[in-house]
Amino acid sequence: MRDTQQSINETADKQVRTLEVVIVGAGFAGMYMLHRLRELGVSTRVYETGSGVGGTWYWNRYPGARCDVESMQYSYQFSDELQQEWEWPEKYSPQADILDYANHVADRFDLRRDIQFNTRIVSAIFNEKTKKWNIKTDDGEQILANFCVMATGCLSSTNLPKFKGLHVFKGKTYHTGQWPHETVDFDGMKVGVIGTGSSAIQSIPMFASQADQLYVFQRTPNYTIPARNAFLDPEEVKVIKADYSGLRARAKTKPSGYDLPIPTRAALETSSEDRLQEFESKWENGGVAFMASFKDLLFDKDANDTAAEFIRKKIRETVKDPKIANLLSPNNVIGCKRLCVDTGYWETFNRSNVSLIDVSNHPIETITENGLITDGREYLLDAIVFATGFDAMTGALLNIDIRGRSGLKLKDKWSGGPKTYLGLSTADFPNLFTITGPGSPSVLTNMLPSIEQHVEWISDCIMHMLTNGIKCIEATQDAEDDWVEHVNEVADLSLRSTCSSWYVGANIEGKARVFMPYIGGFPRYVEKCEKVVANNYEGFVTN
Repeated sequence: MRDTQQSINETADKQVRTLEVVIVGAGFAGMYMLHRLRELGVSTRVYETGSGVGGTWYWNRYPGARCDVESMQYSYQFSDELQQEWEWPEKYSPQADILDYANHVADRFDLRRDIQFNTRIVSAIFNEKTKKWNIKTDDGEQILANFCVMATGCLSSTNLPKFKGLHVFKGKTYHTGQWPHETVDFDGMKVGVIGTGSSAIQSIPMFASQADQLYVFQRTPNYTIPARNAFLDPEEVKVIKADYSGLRARAKTKPSGYDLPIPTRAALETSSEDRLQEFESKWENGGVAFMASFKDLLFDKDANDTAAEFIRKKIRETVKDPKIANLLSPNNVIGCKRLCVDTGYWETFNRSNVSLIDVSNHPIETITENGLITDGREYLLDAIVFATGFDAMTGALLNIDIRGRSGLKLKDKWSGGPKTYLGLSTADFPNLFTITGPGSPSVLTNMLPSIEQHVEWISDCIMHMLTNGIKCIEATQDAEDDWVEHVNEVADLSLRSTCSSWYVGANIEGKARVFMPYIGGFPRYVEKCEKVVANNYEGFVTN
């Protein structure tokens, strides 16, 4: 086994750190990857841009930020002791509780000693002669590593559209994905929120309770389901913890990796009365389980229309002004964009200090010194919040200068959309792994089980190589092409790929329109990964 001590090699000018594995990112993926490799005795170091662990939950501190997966399932399962000792207060955890959990994990497993914070990886270049990755940080440090593992997250590269005049605004500007660590108080201020995606839907009710006047600039309305959040019943928690392994095992059999009942009935084969009753039941229970009302909602447009109209009716019943209710009502497929979960979102538009501004036909023309202009009117603002989302799935990876064989840039290879084998590897980039990368179930599943499955597959692969003296592993072009074709074929079977969403990169100007996550479900994907290993890493070439 390799010596776990990191070695420093002197060169003529500067020091070069030599490692077996470099991990980029200290979110849930990077932390577990580090823990797993350290247990196996592999020299490893994590490089993290932020000053703390937690990934998306470190950066997304905006008011109202909350997970849409139930707390008891949005957690690690690799340690039963960890599962048993940690107490989640609420059914759906707020950002602060999840960050506390991430810090607890870092402390419990002594992870920080191998994490270098406040450090950005700017380049990773593969040397074909040495079969090592030459990695450079933003402060000039150089690292040589046999393996590079990208734990950069699916929703970590913030998207800020290039609004004209942005630099001249005299007020405060914020992005929900890079929220300040200190408290932000909008008391008595005129505030504009640009965007109505998940982060906006969670934060707008909070901003409305503070601001003197809140303007919400909406291009496209979103479907959202009440969270029905509550404090967890201690007795219910005891029952879950008594059979946590059973819960986890059931979850792994579900397409989402989330233990929810799988619907057996089709909406179009159910009477309108029974269908309405089922929708009402799911609505009252709250959360993303609404889409599990019927098995055909994501495969049959007519079935989907019944769910969409149910939500639109709820909006009309909640929002007092019919014109505002109409503007808030989506007219696309429910579920083709991320289904949001909220607390009091539509009710917020009944407040006298909240105004909804439709910018679908009259886009924002310019930011001014004192606000912004749309449809010829200037809105005076003290602060602007950009709830404009992320360059999802690929953004964080392509922000790094990654070069594989013959100097091929990952940015160039993926110019027409990301191409991977299993979302784990990409041809011409040996010994480079991506955790929950494009082409894997990732954002369509409960992220924690998906992260753990990837981490365990990658760490097992690295150990297989070290044990057998294998220097390089690389996806073949044929395997990659076949997997990309399969990912696209499966996506075309679902209504999820039918609208302009961040799943297809539609929120980023100039980004290729490709449905990026694998929609075939967690169990089917795991089966494929296990088959690849059983067939001696089928689809990979090793040397």
